[in-house]
Amino acid sequence: MLLAAIGLVLGALLGAWVARRRKGVVADMVQYAVVYGLVFALAGLFLSIVILRAGG
Repeated sequence: MLLAAIGLVLGALLGAWVARRRKGVVADMVQYAVVYGLVFALAGLFLSIVILRAGG
């Protein structure tokens, strides 16, 4: 579960950075942060499941 939380935080930071780089307003940064955070959290969750299943 820790990988999902880390993915959420890193994804949100990356999403906000991408939106800011594209000269977006605050609403754009929030939207990008939420979407990137969800995607990275899901990736972290699946990675956690794979690691737990492989490790026994």
